[in-house]
Amino acid sequence: MHRFYCPDIAATGTLTEAESHHCVRVLRLGEGQVVEVVDGLGTLYQARITLAHQKHTRVEILSSERVQPHWGHSIHLAVAPTKNLDRMEWLAEKATEIGFDRFTPLRCDNSERITLKPERIEKILVAAMKQSLKATLPCLDPITPMTQFIDEPFDGQRLIAYCDPNLPRQRRTTLAQAYRPVSNVQILIGPEGDFSPAEVEAALNAGFIPVSLGQSRLRTETAALAALSAIHTIDQLKPQ
Repeated sequence: MHRFYCPDIAATGTLTEAESHHCVRVLRLGEGQVVEVVDGLGTLYQARITLAHQKHTRVEILSSERVQPHWGHSIHLAVAPTKNLDRMEWLAEKATEIGFDRFTPLRCDNSERITLKPERIEKILVAAMKQSLKATLPCLDPITPMTQFIDEPFDGQRLIAYCDPNLPRQRRTTLAQAYRPVSNVQILIGPEGDFSPAEVEAALNAGFIPVSLGQSRLRTETAALAALSAIHTIDQLKPQ
């Protein structure tokens, strides 16, 4: 069944212009056909099209249900954007498919990119949410300075991954050893030039746990996805 995203569907009964165009002009759906609509806040609606219009398709809500994220806790990725924007967009898509709650782009000492196109990233998050049959849209934050981010309160585990051999590697443990399953977690992934020594020290002083993602040196987006996948795998292996 085709799935659409409309944050205020319960109040308006009308798909957004972009979703209406996709529904009518691209998919060629018409009156009487039943579709799914998600609001991005965790509710899935079954709806019947009552007016197929390319700018304001109207629907009748038939039923609704809450669809909670299957991981059951908050997963927050904070990643320094890559110089190549395509790689960051790829990360946003794949991370949404796997499952996470919040994405904060970081501005670090060694950042090669300090701007993003939030509208483009938002569209990718929406498309990936629908494609992977989720009902909750990950929150996208504006680019945030690393120093500001680590000072913000967080109720859960805080992990930081880095690979510079000159940084305090002896204090690191593997993510599998450090992570407590099914608990709120933040994980920091640095830029292509890695976190600076001052940033690592500041994060450790703020309570972040240094973790390793293995013996290989990973690209920024690969490291973020590896960490996210590891968290989900550890959660699934937790004894019931």
